[in-house]
Amino acid sequence: MDLLQGLLLISSIHLLAAASPGPDFVLVSQQTLTHGRKAGFLCSIGIALGLSIHIIYSSFGLAAIIANSATALWVIKILGGSYLLYLGYKGLRSTPAQDVAADAPVVPQQSALKTIGMGFLCNALNPKAPVYFVALFTLVLSPDMPFYQIAVYGVWMMLIQLGWFSSVVMLLSSPKVNRKFKAIGHWIDRVMGGAMVAMGLKLIVSRTN
Repeated sequence: MDLLQGLLLISSIHLLAAASPGPDFVLVSQQTLTHGRKAGFLCSIGIALGLSIHIIYSSFGLAAIIANSATALWVIKILGGSYLLYLGYKGLRSTPAQDVAADAPVVPQQSALKTIGMGFLCNALNPKAPVYFVALFTLVLSPDMPFYQIAVYGVWMMLIQLGWFSSVVMLLSSPKVNRKFKAIGHWIDRVMGGAMVAMGLKLIVSRTN
């Protein structure tokens, strides 16, 4: 498969995967609606960077090993589920913000590095990723494929991921949408937190195979 064909195939598959609801989507939505556009973009960058972890080990053939190892999947599942529970707990403890001027900017409560790290860990600790990348890379990779082509595929997937979540951030941070959610920001935090707790619990108690 040549480079262009591979890019077209990856684009069609990975865009659907990125757009499907999951922990990444919930986290980006929560950060954007609660802390503003900047936090949403930073979180999206972290998620895209987290994708690099899966791309790197997949390029070395480790995705198949992880996907077929009950122990490895169990460890990742516990780590990922626990992190979602932690994020959910923080959301459930959200309290109403103090009144501010209508035109006052929304300031994220955490540093840029922490927000990026939050998105990075949310994506990197997803135990479903190895199985997904085994399927995806089996379609486009071959033993004799040059390294530069693998790198191009990896960077392209990260850009797709970043582009999708950036569009989500732009939608949720638009003035019309933001005004509707501004007064109930703490309830959004709690609902999103509850969703993360539910996903974390489901992840921990689910079977690894």
